[in-house]
Amino acid sequence: MYKPQFWDKIQELDQWTNKEDPVMTCQPLGLPRQGTPQRIIQTPTDIIFFYGNNSDYGGGNYEYRDIPTDGRKRPDTVEAYYYGLSIGKWEGDTLVIDSTNFVDATWFGRGGLIHSADMHMIEKLTRKGDEILYQMTIEDPEYLIEPWVMPDRILRARPGPPQVIHERAFCEVYEQGNISTQLRH
Repeated sequence: MYKPQFWDKIQELDQWTNKEDPVMTCQPLGLPRQGTPQRIIQTPTDIIFFYGNNSDYGGGNYEYRDIPTDGRKRPDTVEAYYYGLSIGKWEGDTLVIDSTNFVDATWFGRGGLIHSADMHMIEKLTRKGDEILYQMTIEDPEYLIEPWVMPDRILRARPGPPQVIHERAFCEVYEQGNISTQLRH
């Protein structure tokens, strides 16, 4: 739930999605819009999430994120990232991922659902057999009235050989300054 002073802005961005949506300029989807990881690899010091392409319309690239789990501190930087700066820790059987330092150019999802650079995301993953319970809570004190708790997701482990992770796909910015209507495509 957005603060009332942002409702008009959200509605305007929603109406002009084909002009304003960051994926229309080939930017990565970022989190949480990218969705859940398609592949998770664990090492003694890190967890690596691989994301597939086309989790939303546009983007169309494979992305990954490296999450330290060995007690390293988050770098003290003002630099922002599409997938944030994440650190992970184990709480019993649950992996807890704490992420900050997001770029403010991405959206939560279609429809002008913007966030600030102060977005803070907590993800929890708990494995039970071949399933992983994936939970996410997002705080954004600049835009949101209260934390947004995303509906729980269940990830299922798949047998078989590893998938090939491709390089970033080519993306062409095809609408820049030529938008004359609010019709969507």
